[in-house]
Amino acid sequence: MWWTGGLYPGTSKLIIEVETDSGIVGLGEAPSTSLRGEVLAMGERLIGLDPIDISACEERCVPPWQIVQNTDDSAAVKAFGSIELALWDIRGKAWNVPLFQLLGGAVRRDIPFTEYFGFRLDREMTPEAVVDYCLRMRSENGSTYFEGKLCIGDPGLEVETVRQLREALGPRAMIRLDANMRYSLSTARRILSQLEPYNIRNYEDPVATFEELRDLRRHCAIPFSTHVPDIRRAVSYGVPDFIVVNFAVLGGIARAIRFIGACEAMGVGFWCYSGDAGIATAAYLHVSAAMPWIIEPSQSLMRWQVADVIENGPFRPTNNVVAVPEGPGLGVTLDRKSLERLHHDFVQNGPFDHFYDPQLPGRYRRLPLA
Repeated sequence: MWWTGGLYPGTSKLIIEVETDSGIVGLGEAPSTSLRGEVLAMGERLIGLDPIDISACEERCVPPWQIVQNTDDSAAVKAFGSIELALWDIRGKAWNVPLFQLLGGAVRRDIPFTEYFGFRLDREMTPEAVVDYCLRMRSENGSTYFEGKLCIGDPGLEVETVRQLREALGPRAMIRLDANMRYSLSTARRILSQLEPYNIRNYEDPVATFEELRDLRRHCAIPFSTHVPDIRRAVSYGVPDFIVVNFAVLGGIARAIRFIGACEAMGVGFWCYSGDAGIATAAYLHVSAAMPWIIEPSQSLMRWQVADVIENGPFRPTNNVVAVPEGPGLGVTLDRKSLERLHHDFVQNGPFDHFYDPQLPGRYRRLPLA
């Protein structure tokens, strides 16, 4: 799809297996293949430790947190956070209970997700085509929650597409938007004032900074979300209203639980990221099942995924929800044939680069400034 950075053709992930001397294998997933070296180095350091003692494992791999907070290099946090998913998977398998039971039990078993829409190369490239796609998702899958990226350098195109979406989907459908920090403050003021009549549930990162979000709030009542997990500034500025993030970015499930608890205490909403290879998605399902504070639907690119690495995957929402897996741990099994095929593709073609312009290979696409 087209987005603020240009063409987003796909994403490449790193799959992790943590083996124990008792024969249990835990599954983890890193958000980027660039973390491979860090993950392998941590694997060496974890040899001989008790995988149930997650705190001891983190202490072996991650610098003191005050040091982490004062460096621009977050690779250690993300790498361990990716491995940590596998440690929770091991714990659940060892005790033969699903992850949500380890987290206190399920407050819900069906986890809400949005459908995704946008301008996709050779697919939906007009407002009418985007509307037709969403109507088809509603007809085929019972979808009434929608989220998408319409910011491709033409503000008028975004407003017109939203107008047509609201007209076609009716007043009760959920519509959320995401600009990936694309707009200047002045442009965002103008666009959001035109969008407000269409009952937008949330707009993610319309501008680049919390300071600009704070100023934008004075002119707009639409709620805001961000991928920047800075809860201190969110509370100080009163924006954004929601934080949307990958668990690995937070340092793993244990830290995500504490972060969500802080969000609840401070009245900042939270939901989960999307675009994963099945293992991280399973973690989102379990945590969302156990956390009462996650009440809004999480992001979902699941419908667009051509493959992932779990058996019977990818997950697909029906009537806006995905059932949480009931098996022990994360409740998913690695599909080795799929993993082998995707690995072969990676070796042959390299990682997906979500910035490159298809007309200018090897260069970043520069969209018109708005």
